[in-house]
Amino acid sequence: MSGVSSLLFSLKSLFSLLQFLLTGFEIELTEASLTGEDESFFCFLMSIFSLLIFRRAHTLTVLFILTCALGYVTLLEETPQDTAYNTKRGIVASILVFLCFGVTQAKDGPFSRPHPAYWRFWLCVSVVYELFLIFILFQTVQDGRQFMKYIDPHLGVPLPERDYGGNCLIYDPGNETDPFHNVWDKLDGFVPAHFFGWYLKTLMIRDWWMCMIISVMFEFLEYSLEHQLPNFSECWWDHWIMDVILCNGLGIYCGMKTLSWLSLKTYKWQGLWNIPTYKGKMKRIVFQFTPYSWVKFEWKPASSLRRWLAVCGIIFVFLLAELNTFYLKFVLWMPPEHYLVLLRLVFFVNVGGVAMREIYDFMDDPKFHKKLGQQAWLVAAITATEFLIVVKYDPYTLTLSLPFYITQCWILGIILVLTWTAWRFFIRDITLRYKEIRRQKQEHKYEKDKCLSNGDGHSSIMDEQNGNKLRERKL
Repeated sequence: MSGVSSLLFSLKSLFSLLQFLLTGFEIELTEASLTGEDESFFCFLMSIFSLLIFRRAHTLTVLFILTCALGYVTLLEETPQDTAYNTKRGIVASILVFLCFGVTQAKDGPFSRPHPAYWRFWLCVSVVYELFLIFILFQTVQDGRQFMKYIDPHLGVPLPERDYGGNCLIYDPGNETDPFHNVWDKLDGFVPAHFFGWYLKTLMIRDWWMCMIISVMFEFLEYSLEHQLPNFSECWWDHWIMDVILCNGLGIYCGMKTLSWLSLKTYKWQGLWNIPTYKGKMKRIVFQFTPYSWVKFEWKPASSLRRWLAVCGIIFVFLLAELNTFYLKFVLWMPPEHYLVLLRLVFFVNVGGVAMREIYDFMDDPKFHKKLGQQAWLVAAITATEFLIVVKYDPYTLTLSLPFYITQCWILGIILVLTWTAWRFFIRDITLRYKEIRRQKQEHKYEKDKCLSNGDGHSSIMDEQNGNKLRERKL
């Protein structure tokens, strides 16, 4: 064996040993495998590069780069005399240092694609966002709203009054130029946002019934709270045709089709540099952004009281997070088209899927002492903190009393849910248990009567039993 072949075989053996230690899979090597047509020296080097670069946390590298950056700022850069600028830069630098620490040191979550570091990054962003919310919560209303000016100088001013209801005629005969102008006015950028939003929510929840319940209930919430927030005031066809049927319904349908495809897909992965064709390589790169494996969510809310309460809690938190989107804009004076509103939605899209998977694993585990996942814990804390900010910053709006007919509808709905819960998990179980006991008694009585009707054979058995009892009494 030549020296080059020996070197290649040694490197290949080292690579296989590293891969075995990292992945737990042993690869059988022979010297002849180095000369095969399916494997080239370039592919081998790329495999080593992928193993050493993309599958390691690079803790020392990140620490070295971070220390060099801080040293440059400290030793070579002159500190400006602008206090506000230094404060902003110091806060941003602190956040970046924390993100570097979290991406390299935080615990991995349930998702590994496209890379575990991606999900560790959003976990750390969740911590930063929660700390920001807590800071806003501890400010006065005026200071909290004016603090938003440090993020964007255009914020911190009251929002202008807008008319959201208006003319609700689908066909307006008074407008001869365009009788359908009311419909065209509603076809703005929020229509695709509704569609893609519910498409992604369906991928998170993975259940058609839960998605439809949340979609319909949110429309009822908009009806109920339109006296508090003006942008909840919409036309009836905007609620039920544009939102529920077209945008939300189509998004849920496409999401369920995607879930069906993911559940039927074969999850067998191959290294990028082991794929011979460019088309195959491009397909493998795209599939890197799909799940590594697939878990079908079976919520089964009626199977037990614990799962029923958990599903109700998930729906409640979902609806509260949706409402927080509108109320936070209102109390912090942010226009709907502001980039912070979009960033918040992007944030929830990335953390929501991980949180739902952790909640499902927590529910599906029979052990009650298992901990709730870290991302699910943070999402619940963020939702609660956002609601507390709304309560503190504008209690007057939240305490506006509901119209009487809306109050009656909600009371009736709550009574129906409580009644069904009591019947399904208490009354029904007691009734079924009583029927089972009664059935067992009837079977026992039937067996006893059958024995009594057996005649002499049974009489002899009874006489023998009575004789045994008499002898026991004499003793």
